Amino acid sequence: MDSRDQAQVGVRRTVIRTIAVLIGMFAFAFALVPLYDVFCRITGLNGKVDATAQSIVHEEVDETRVINVQFITRGSPGLPWRMSVETHQMSVHPGQMAEVDFTFTNNSHSENWGRAVPSVSPSNATPHLRKISCFCFQEQHLQGNERLTIPLVFQLARDLPADINTVTLVYTLYPVAHEIQNASLDSLLNDHPKYDFNNDSNNNSNKTQVSGETI
Repeated sequence: MDSRDQAQVGVRRTVIRTIAVLIGMFAFAFALVPLYDVFCRITGLNGKVDATAQSIVHEEVDETRVINVQFITRGSPGLPWRMSVETHQMSVHPGQMAEVDFTFTNNSHSENWGRAVPSVSPSNATPHLRKISCFCFQEQHLQGNERLTIPLVFQLARDLPADINTVTLVYTLYPVAHEIQNASLDSLLNDHPKYDFNNDSNNNSNKTQVSGETI
């Protein structure tokens, strides 16, 4: 193999390695977001919470401590909704069950789907926040100009770190795309006149043949 062939082989190897690195980088970037979400959900990093209901823990209320719980709502440019809260802050004792109402208002004339994604600050309070009932567990559907009020029921655990005096819950609205499902065959048949094959065969049989042609 002469020097020219060796150079071509070297170029091919470089191109193949470069393509392999680019594919690996793309795959890593694609998987980074869901992996990060899973990591945050497990560790509580960045205040992300698990979107599943938790059971009430019947424990003695610690009346010696008072925690200031703040509520912040944020909208989304892609969703014409307004999200408001009954009160922006309240005082609760660790171990006490509390409830606050949130209201969703669709300011458009068309129906929309949306979801409120929660986060908690400080992040080390996340494992100590129990959500018994929350609108954040599922998507919400509002008709045009519809208004919906849903309660948040929560509990702060007694083992909340002693240096935490304020817990902030932030809910950010995001649009959810819903595609119209294809109609089933039955609905198509119900919406359109049925074709009567028996009548069609009778009509064909009534046709008269003349000179081998059907008229």
